[in-house]
Amino acid sequence: MALDGIYLYSLLHDFKKSILNCKIDKINQPEKDEVILTLRKNRENIKLLISASSKYPRIHLTNISKPNPLQAPMFTMVMRKYLIGGKITNITQLNGDRIIQLHIESTDELGFDSKYILIVEIMGRHSNITLVRERDNKIMECIKHISSDVNTYRVLYPGISYVYPPSSHKLDPFNFSFDDYNLYLENNKPVIDELFFTNTFTGIGKPLSRSLYINFLQDNDNINSYNMFKFFKIFIEKIESNFSYNIYKENDVFKDFHCTILTLYENKYSKINYDNPNSLLDDFFAIKDKQDRLLSRSMDLQKLVTTNIDRCINKRKKLKNILKECDEKIKYKIFGDLLTSYIYMINKGQKEIQLLNFYNEDEEEYITIKLDENKSPSENIQYYYKKYNKLKKSEESAIEQLEKNENELQYLNSVLTNILNCENYIEINDIKKELTETGYLKFKGNSKNNKKDKPSKPIHLISSDGIDIYIGKNNIQNDYLTLKFANKNHLWLHTKNIPGSHVILCSDNPSDKSIEEAAILAAYYSKAKNSTKVPVDYTIVKNIKKPNGAKPGMVIYHTNYTIYTEPTDYNKLMFQDNKIVK
Repeated sequence: MALDGIYLYSLLHDFKKSILNCKIDKINQPEKDEVILTLRKNRENIKLLISASSKYPRIHLTNISKPNPLQAPMFTMVMRKYLIGGKITNITQLNGDRIIQLHIESTDELGFDSKYILIVEIMGRHSNITLVRERDNKIMECIKHISSDVNTYRVLYPGISYVYPPSSHKLDPFNFSFDDYNLYLENNKPVIDELFFTNTFTGIGKPLSRSLYINFLQDNDNINSYNMFKFFKIFIEKIESNFSYNIYKENDVFKDFHCTILTLYENKYSKINYDNPNSLLDDFFAIKDKQDRLLSRSMDLQKLVTTNIDRCINKRKKLKNILKECDEKIKYKIFGDLLTSYIYMINKGQKEIQLLNFYNEDEEEYITIKLDENKSPSENIQYYYKKYNKLKKSEESAIEQLEKNENELQYLNSVLTNILNCENYIEINDIKKELTETGYLKFKGNSKNNKKDKPSKPIHLISSDGIDIYIGKNNIQNDYLTLKFANKNHLWLHTKNIPGSHVILCSDNPSDKSIEEAAILAAYYSKAKNSTKVPVDYTIVKNIKKPNGAKPGMVIYHTNYTIYTEPTDYNKLMFQDNKIVK
């Protein structure tokens, strides 16, 4: 991702117009590594998001709202203590690199003016947010505490002096002379290739360096260090007047972005143009960061469910092996019957006997039956009957267990599909509660958050014909929609033999178009969301039955119809106010 020093420079250029001299009104921390400062300007609220995420660190203005934890973390409490009511007086970038400094003037509890610096380090897994008191360079608090065991160069925790990350030996792209440039080349001798600009200047990402090199080759026949200097100097001098904010995408997948045109991607990806750097970052990271955090939050649940799925698959193999062994049970019954019929021919001490198989009516067949020479004829007969009865009982038990195992496997696959389709933390918590109720998770009675957590609601949409469509996001919601909420004559939809959501089309006589739209959504909210031509069954609700003892979301039905459709996210079906206008 191209959130490099050049893009941050364009952000600061925008910040100085939008948030300089703004008052800090609120401070929230919706994630453990992310804070949102609510700023006040001209009676309007502006939200500044600062993230120290290892994967997607960033700083930008945002319009996205996130729920806050019930209890504020320590970092938030300290920030509120020292910064609430404070004013952002300056915003600086350190040497053109990925370090942003927000200079804030505030008033302490005794009424004295105090100055603080909120230092944002955007450096991958080393990213951090640190509040430093300006007068003595003391760390008040940081969002990630770093000990000497983790970093031998510097430590970060409250009460000690702040130390900046190791300074780069590269040149500041916004402040260097030709003499500085020559001295750097003499000491470091970087290779003049597509990564020359990355290896020579701070804050130049690899995609930008490659694009600049392509542009340089187009304008210059003579490749030398002096021409490279002139080319880059002109680029930096004109950068402010040439900001062009673009997201590069392949199909519907965002690939990269920058504040200038990346020639590297011009013929490779399509692009979306933005008016300012903040809205670009808000859109680019909204889905990526959300998916990453949801995946991280649900990882334990996924591991639990997949472990149980593997257990069921292994159990299925064992049960099928038992049934395969039980296929021979009839052979032992035949042996017992033949020995009983010909018992007068058996002498004690025989090791085997050859008898005519009267069960075979097609042709005359003789069977050789092994005998235990130490057993009497009667005892040998009982041995084969006991073996037959044992295999018969094993078969009955295995068939019963296999049915229960298949039902459990079907349920667990539906839970896994629901986890992968989660769109917020509340939905993940709902699935946790479901797994607790079904016995897969242990109940934690000391959880304080559970008391105030409100369950999520099913997705509610309106078809292009004005018919309500409801989609369950977990098995508890599926049961509620199908068994309690829906009218018996409403239409019920579900992917055929594929784990997925229950979909209710609230109409006694829906049009073919509405059925098709509901089927598209049923296919999307299923395990087959990335497939094509997904079969979706539909029938009226009164045909749906829930067997006694069945797990949540598990139902049976009959007299259904099947439609084949392409899964599509409802966000791509052209909605207006939750109404499909396809």
